[in-house]
Amino acid sequence: MNGRHTTGAAAGHDLSIEPLAQREFRRIADALMADAGITMPESKLTLVHSRLSKRLRALRINRFEDYCDYIESAAGAVERRELLTSLTTNVTRFFREPHHFDLLKSDILPPLLRRAKQGGRVRIWSAGCSSGEEPYTIAMTLLSLAPDAANYDLRILASDIDPNILQRARQGLYSEPQMKGLAPDLRSKFFDRVNTAAHPGHHQVRESLQKLISFRELNLTQRWPFKGPFDVIFCRNVVIYFNDATAQKVWAQFASVLAPGGFLLVGHSERVTGAAIHQFNTSGVTTYQRK
Repeated sequence: MNGRHTTGAAAGHDLSIEPLAQREFRRIADALMADAGITMPESKLTLVHSRLSKRLRALRINRFEDYCDYIESAAGAVERRELLTSLTTNVTRFFREPHHFDLLKSDILPPLLRRAKQGGRVRIWSAGCSSGEEPYTIAMTLLSLAPDAANYDLRILASDIDPNILQRARQGLYSEPQMKGLAPDLRSKFFDRVNTAAHPGHHQVRESLQKLISFRELNLTQRWPFKGPFDVIFCRNVVIYFNDATAQKVWAQFASVLAPGGFLLVGHSERVTGAAIHQFNTSGVTTYQRK
């Protein structure tokens, strides 16, 4: 790495990181926008400094100028992924925003399951699946209605831009705090207790859930390698991080891959905007049905 500046205490946490200047903040924000379509306002400068300081120490760099030079070089392609992981927030939990799963169980899934049992195809997409709690909750909801769901052409796609968080999702291993709020009957039905030195007091997702889900790395702001159709799309608390133009493009793409009558479920602080809104009927403020 050319032009790297370190101090004599370069090994680990003793490395003194220079302040993040506005110019380098903009370079980092531009990289985040280019790679993920995520807007990073200048009010987040302190947060960016705090989170990326760990990356600079790991790389034994003490100047953000050198770090920016690195991520803008061909050699820094892998580090740009680490930057994305550091600056994106993966806040999730099982049955988050439970009204969506109530609707899924009572209204959306029953006709889809009837179709599947008659030989039809059913596809559900968790877009921005983070560490996996959302797609596993969808799978639990499915299996509560149809324990034999794996026997039909019924699958869940779970995607995220962050390969590190996707690996955790595939593993399906959750600590006790991550299991908070999950009913005892669901724990016993869909998880095995793990108590090893590496993972004391953890819970492992059972194969009955895992075999319903395909995990894929996907950038929502770039061209999608499929055309659908999907019957249900969960995309919650993801588009809120995009600027208006990017958000409108993503909403339009969701509409294009939803089957007629299919459902798009969004986060409580999100609303479909732009031309895509004309392709939906709304049912509650966070539920959209494709016309």
